[in-house]
Amino acid sequence: MTELNGTDTAAPLFTYDEAVNWINGLIPFGIRPGLERIEGLMSMLGNPHQRLKFIHVAGTNGKGSTCAFLTSVLLQAGYDVGTFTSPYITKFTNRFQYNGEDIPEETLLKFSNRLHPLVQEMASTPLGSPTMFEVSTALALLYYAEECYPDVVVWETGLGGRMDVTNIVTPVVSIITNIGMDHTDVLGDTIEAIAREKAGIIKPGVPVVTCATQPEAVKVIQETAERLRSTVYLAGDRFSYHRLDSDENGQSFHFTGPFRDLDVRIRMQGIHQCGNAAGALMALELLRQYMAFMLEDEDIALGLENTFWAGRFEKVVEQPRIVLDGAHNPEGAETLAKSIIEVYPHNKLILMMGMLANKHHEAYLQHILPLVDTLILTEPDFRRKMDAAELLQLVERVRPSIAKQELEIIVEPEWAKALDLLKSRTEAEDLGVVSGTLYLIADVRAALLHQTDSEKGW
Repeated sequence: MTELNGTDTAAPLFTYDEAVNWINGLIPFGIRPGLERIEGLMSMLGNPHQRLKFIHVAGTNGKGSTCAFLTSVLLQAGYDVGTFTSPYITKFTNRFQYNGEDIPEETLLKFSNRLHPLVQEMASTPLGSPTMFEVSTALALLYYAEECYPDVVVWETGLGGRMDVTNIVTPVVSIITNIGMDHTDVLGDTIEAIAREKAGIIKPGVPVVTCATQPEAVKVIQETAERLRSTVYLAGDRFSYHRLDSDENGQSFHFTGPFRDLDVRIRMQGIHQCGNAAGALMALELLRQYMAFMLEDEDIALGLENTFWAGRFEKVVEQPRIVLDGAHNPEGAETLAKSIIEVYPHNKLILMMGMLANKHHEAYLQHILPLVDTLILTEPDFRRKMDAAELLQLVERVRPSIAKQELEIIVEPEWAKALDLLKSRTEAEDLGVVSGTLYLIADVRAALLHQTDSEKGW
């Protein structure tokens, strides 16, 4: 038994599946903003997070891509890198990576058994049970501090920033990718309120890089940084970028920073990815200039060019052409629409979409619906899904003013059947796009790539 679970005979979890089921079993405790439970867990474990260097990444869109750019360059430069991201696309272990590889299943099991009694102990106190994301965060910190010892951890927020569980760390640099209308039920329903939550990751004296554009968001970030005596590196102010060219194989842009200029090529598509790459590059420049990180020009160029992030404007099938994109809020839809027009000339656009409840779907539709010839409405296989029939009501409400007159709408709640429809409707000169929540993208991607071990989830 010791061999199985990596702890002792009293360990309650015997397999990887049991460990994942236990962690996911904490989902009903929901998202509970606040740091008391994670601080309690870290205290019980000897505060492992205090032994690590972090790059903390917050923002509405582009967090995952930014983390991917950072990880790729640092790995190319020879550093050992931990990467903690969510949600995952294929497998629960995706969220805990070391040097681009998932945490081994037996290691996840070992640390789950370490956390299990502590979680039960805390559940019996007034603090209540730690949530799934809190336990996942604690597990990541244990993994990096006690198992693999990375030089730096690329650390993505779960939700918001100020009260997000990941905010227990003090990073060497913070990044706020951008600010948009998402998770308004938790973060507030104005750009200013959301910016205040995201700006909560700014720490005293720690530089912050941001590509935020709205004046009210920039004002909040700058005021927060000033109060904490942190330097803000704002796109369009301390650094800038402009695109040089773009084609189906990628794009290049010119980066102008406070220390030097660089021409960079990336394979990831869409103008928004130039912004994500530029923000990551500015953060890397700070590590290089002020924190003695050895980052050669060639490693920066290769690392950025080779960056890949699944499900973000990703062409997964050539015949018929099918692109997956996890755009699920208005800003994401606007970016997706621009990218479709720019990157993939097509005859007809067949769009399959599935959403979660509580999002800004009408504003999302305003951006994408004008391009669509056939719309297939479906449902993600997830507990907080929006019914396809309900989504249809939203579409019918906005359709008269923005959609093509001949728009065809198909409602197919089962995503697998909807995918078959998408494939059969997308002809040689057409473009098929699957968009919406990453929970849908994860299932569709696994089906198209014939992946049998997909677990997908939050």
